[in-house]
Amino acid sequence: MGIISDVHANVLALEAVLEVLKKEGADTIICLGDLVGYGPSPNETIDLLRSEGVMCTLGPADESIAFDFARSKMPREGVADITLEWTRTVIEARHVDFLRQLPVQLRFNTPAGRLRFFHGSPTNPSERISLQQSNLELIKLLDEQRCKILACGGSHVPYWRELPSGWVINPGSVGLSLNGEPGADYALLKIDDDRVEISMDKVEYDFAAVAFDIIAWGLPAMVAEAVQQGKMPD
Repeated sequence: MGIISDVHANVLALEAVLEVLKKEGADTIICLGDLVGYGPSPNETIDLLRSEGVMCTLGPADESIAFDFARSKMPREGVADITLEWTRTVIEARHVDFLRQLPVQLRFNTPAGRLRFFHGSPTNPSERISLQQSNLELIKLLDEQRCKILACGGSHVPYWRELPSGWVINPGSVGLSLNGEPGADYALLKIDDDRVEISMDKVEYDFAAVAFDIIAWGLPAMVAEAVQQGKMPD
């Protein structure tokens, strides 16, 4: 199983990740939301996710594009707001309809137990659950969510931890990784009865081409720099 998140309209990064996951034998791929925002290819990105049958949940950027109430409820600032305003001018109506149908969370039964996944929190894409809490807090979270594996996104930094009662995972970001190294993040799970083997890696893609498209569309230069550096510029 492949887990990805925060694609952010970066179709070249998405293509690279999907190719690797297929080669690794992932028979199911899930995406934890934020399909759009920041990047220059919202239509192409959603087309690819849909054509590949990737199961997606709703991220805050998706919610802002899909629903007017979310736009007014959670006004975004700086480069995020600029790119979302631009996205509204180019995204196709059929893709807006698709975003409106995305659930806030999904669950998936695995041989090792239930996997529950969402972008920010189980009830709100814009909230953020930290997976770097104490073991006791994370064990409590798994119990509250009635799952053995919990996956969430939003931080753009890969992270996972094994606990006595299960596993928590943040696969990082496909389209705008911010852990200091450019590339498209992903998590690969090999699941057997009562055993989950987790590996995380980063795929290279043509960062320069994506940065060129960002600038060509008049989007913020700092996003182009972040794509190429793996971090937001100071």
